[in-house]
Amino acid sequence: MENFSARRITRIGMAAALYVVVTLIGAPLAYDNIQFRISEALMLLCFYNKDYILSVSIGCLIANIFSTVGMIDTIVGTAATLIAGVLIYLCRKEGSTSRLILCSLFPVILNAVFVGAEITNLSKEPVSFWFMAAGVALGEFVCVTVIGTALFKALEKNERVMRSISEKV
Repeated sequence: MENFSARRITRIGMAAALYVVVTLIGAPLAYDNIQFRISEALMLLCFYNKDYILSVSIGCLIANIFSTVGMIDTIVGTAATLIAGVLIYLCRKEGSTSRLILCSLFPVILNAVFVGAEITNLSKEPVSFWFMAAGVALGEFVCVTVIGTALFKALEKNERVMRSISEKV
């Protein structure tokens, strides 16, 4: 069993809280079919440390309590986030920009499918799954693949920040 020190729990909680705060600040764009959540860039923390799988999953669960889609989003959206976080961690390769970009596509694809299906099924009017999935994928792609990879490639240049992110405590 892994040791969950106070420092490790604090780091997990701070990342989860950051996800929630950034999502709620951008709430008008964070929910519905486009899902332009800047907080989704934090998914790439999972590339550096498996603890962030828990962080982003908890953050997503809490943020989705405020979803305009309803409470089902706390289950469906959080499941997509959890699976994407695990896949990012399992497929990472340290120091590889191309691998970071590849891993950034997991949240794009999984949210497109999970959340796209959720919105399609809950819609009061007939809508195309592919239309909803494309909208979700677009928002995820911009936030995770474009903004997130650029952010983390910039952060990788700061040894102190990277040591803090990837530190095993």
